[in-house]
Amino acid sequence: MSKSLKNIGVLSFLTVVSRVLGLARDVLAASIFGTSVLYSAFLTAFSWPNLFRRLLGEGSMSAAFVPTLQEELHANGKAGAFQLLSKVTSWLFVVTGGLVLLAMLALRNARVLGGYADKWYLAADLAVWLFPYMVLVCVAAGFNAALNVLERFTEPALSPIWLNIAMIVSLGGAGLHFAHTPLGEMHWLCVGVLIGGFFQMAVPAGVLIREGWRPRVDLGLSPRMHEIAALMTPGLFGTAIYQINILVSRQLAFFVSDSGPTLLFMGNRLMEFSIGVFAIAVSTVVYPRLARHAVEGNRRKMAEDFRKGLRLIIIINVPAAAGLALLSGPIVRLLYERGHFTAADAHSLSVVVMLFSIGMPFFSVVNLTVRAFYAVKDIRTPVKVAAVDFCINIAVSLALMRWLGVPGLVMASTTAIIAQAILLQRALVRKLPEMHFAPLLPSIAKVLGGTAAMACVVCGGWWALQALALGRRATDAIAVAGLIPGGVGAYGLALWLLRIEGRDELGALLARLPVVGRLFRSGL
Repeated sequence: MSKSLKNIGVLSFLTVVSRVLGLARDVLAASIFGTSVLYSAFLTAFSWPNLFRRLLGEGSMSAAFVPTLQEELHANGKAGAFQLLSKVTSWLFVVTGGLVLLAMLALRNARVLGGYADKWYLAADLAVWLFPYMVLVCVAAGFNAALNVLERFTEPALSPIWLNIAMIVSLGGAGLHFAHTPLGEMHWLCVGVLIGGFFQMAVPAGVLIREGWRPRVDLGLSPRMHEIAALMTPGLFGTAIYQINILVSRQLAFFVSDSGPTLLFMGNRLMEFSIGVFAIAVSTVVYPRLARHAVEGNRRKMAEDFRKGLRLIIIINVPAAAGLALLSGPIVRLLYERGHFTAADAHSLSVVVMLFSIGMPFFSVVNLTVRAFYAVKDIRTPVKVAAVDFCINIAVSLALMRWLGVPGLVMASTTAIIAQAILLQRALVRKLPEMHFAPLLPSIAKVLGGTAAMACVVCGGWWALQALALGRRATDAIAVAGLIPGGVGAYGLALWLLRIEGRDELGALLARLPVVGRLFRSGL
């Protein structure tokens, strides 16, 4: 097996581990805090440093830094690359450190501005604890980008795992043993965030030191630094729109109800858990091909591979969305309904998850379509469409939140992502006529047929389980453990009988994933 396929397998496996740990972290926090105003305040506060993390760390900075560092590595070797790394991380530390100090000073004195509900001051207090995380994770993003250039992929993929482990140990260990109030437990959760951020920064830094990098402060401005700044500008604007969209939705959710941010966050996490691994695998496999065909000027092959990627996304995410919607109740109850997370909370969350699932396929389609624009070096079009998406989300949110609450906000984000998928596809066809969607219509029809077969199995099985009157907890457990694989089997059989296009590509994708890949290679 080639080195690239090994990297894909490792990244896919670590993504699974990260998402499982993230789910465990959320389950632990939900059992301790429920959907209380305290946990919603934490999620609201944590979204503020995360906004800047995405803007200045993992978003446009990494996208601009990686190709520039790659050029420097080829031109001047590791010495030149490490010198550029020192410049970038030094500036990251100075800029983010300055922003953190200003934010902490402002939030520390938030009560000077009177007239707000106590929950907003609570969020401000927690943000004072959490904002230093921004410095750690932004510098870590620079280190991880450098490791990717050096073809060290494992350590960057471990980054979210350190955060999840630190938060679980801090809250579930020290928090439950040493804290005597819910606020004290929350402070331990904040400490876990900072400890996790330290490991996210320290681990890749240690690997780079072993590679020969010597840390030093270097605030000199070189032509490469000017190039990075120029490349960051359009990407920064596009990332800002997307992240501000998320931030505004969470703030609106906090206005709607004390539990709003918690329900919005947990519903989105369950959706991401369902699609994350496969969406990453598809993007990893397809995007380099798109870029290569774009460089070669082979638009026909680019269109073929783009449609193959879309077909895989549709094959995987449409039934996943339907299954998540149909089984949202038992999934949520089985995962979260314990401790301070009540049956009423579980019902509210299941409604949110069901609404989020509608947008699942469109989220992945947007991700791949944006990459198609990037492959032809068109950054402006996705930014313009993202701006329209932002306006749609805000307008629909304000229209629905008063009557529908948090479900209205989810409906707004789903409406916006559907509109974004349609607008991006239309813009792509105008730019590249070969990329039209029509050849996928037969595949979509077969996917819908297979999804209908799966839905019949799941609904029939759920009806039969309820008729047995085994008790809610046992019924939910059997539904999740039995109906999910049963539905998957029915769906796979239906697609096979319908001779779905792209069967070979789907098998190839699965073969690149850990465990499944070993089964494929062993001939099972």
